[in-house]
Amino acid sequence: MHDARTAGTPSMLRLATASLAGTAIEFYDFFVYGTAAALVLGPLFFPTFSPSAGTLAAFATFGVGFVARPLGAVLFGHVGDRHGRRPVLVVSLLLTGASTVAVGCVPTYDAIGVAAPLLLLVLRFLQGLGLGGEWGGAVLLTAEHAPAGRRALWSSFPQVGPAVGFLLANGAVLALSAALTDAQFARWGWRVPFWAAGALALLGLWLRSSLPESPRFLEIDDHARVPLAELLRDHWRLVLLTGGALAVGYAVFYAVTTWSLAYATERLGVSRTVMLTCVMAAVVVKGALTPVMALLGDRHGRRPLCLAGCAAAALWMFPMVALLSTGEPLPMFLGSLGALIAFVTMFAVVAAYLPELYAPRVRCTGASVGYNLGGVLGGALTPVVATALAEHSGRVPWGVGAYLAGVALLSLGCFALLPETRPATALRPVTDGAARGSR
Repeated sequence: MHDARTAGTPSMLRLATASLAGTAIEFYDFFVYGTAAALVLGPLFFPTFSPSAGTLAAFATFGVGFVARPLGAVLFGHVGDRHGRRPVLVVSLLLTGASTVAVGCVPTYDAIGVAAPLLLLVLRFLQGLGLGGEWGGAVLLTAEHAPAGRRALWSSFPQVGPAVGFLLANGAVLALSAALTDAQFARWGWRVPFWAAGALALLGLWLRSSLPESPRFLEIDDHARVPLAELLRDHWRLVLLTGGALAVGYAVFYAVTTWSLAYATERLGVSRTVMLTCVMAAVVVKGALTPVMALLGDRHGRRPLCLAGCAAAALWMFPMVALLSTGEPLPMFLGSLGALIAFVTMFAVVAAYLPELYAPRVRCTGASVGYNLGGVLGGALTPVVATALAEHSGRVPWGVGAYLAGVALLSLGCFALLPETRPATALRPVTDGAARGSR
């Protein structure tokens, strides 16, 4: 293992690839739960509920992971600001991987009663805690090594990780759905992707074992004693703005990848295989476009792309739900694709944008808390709210479109109040006053 202070500058491709792989594995863990919640967890763990209420309850346990993510951001952000970005990557990966494997071992309600959903809640909370630390560590390690003129490009590698993780998780579910009967899948097949998380976690630890510490962290002479306290005292407004700005990305992504699965299979009678294929195809395009949008962010700035993505999301939400409600594969794919293109226009550059906004002393805590606060605002509520709105709508769930468009407009306003950070010759602090748009 390299010594953090003597290791030479790593190949950016090697470092970015290792960050991508680790992020993909952690998001695999997170997404496989979302897919299971949409497809099977309701009847297995909430059998006394009606089908729609069972899905709502399963999505509620899904939302617990988002509530835990800011807490994980605080915990691991403290470690990242005090002791380095690299330790965060190892511990967060272990926690998320172990929690995911344990979900696959939880007996159902029929076996242990109410203890079953309670165990799901605890393990989902631990999953979220680990993922809350993962993003900040992976992104900062990449961003703080990257050259200024290509920071968005190299930092976009970890942002491809969620797409890869989603494809791995849903590919596993799709393969099992095709190979097993519905009864076999409900009895034991859904557990297999959770068990596979153990092997993936070991792979991620091996990939990250030789990564050096961030040079920017090693340059800090006076580390924040309590990063969260300093962040809330000096940068509270910036935290709120970044959380609000990123809410739309989470809302759009989980509307497409989680809520739409439950809506199409339960309300429209679309087969699980068809719907998973439509969403996965859209996610493939989204992943491929990530570095392209990041290059545009290096050329034209972070903020313009974020504003454009928010505006596109607000305009597309009504066409998206209309296309989804057809129940036909091609329109459903196009609806999902348009939403994810709007999403990636923003999120391809936020891995460079957030580190550039926060002062080095509190960068890991600030970027992680802001990013994961957006998850609470946009991701935790969206499957639950969308399911409830769709339940009381006609064939086209216009209420879901209105809700998502409203979140997009909220985020648009927050991005409008944030400053541009490019061109930046080095990662540097931005004062709370800068968050008011004084630049």
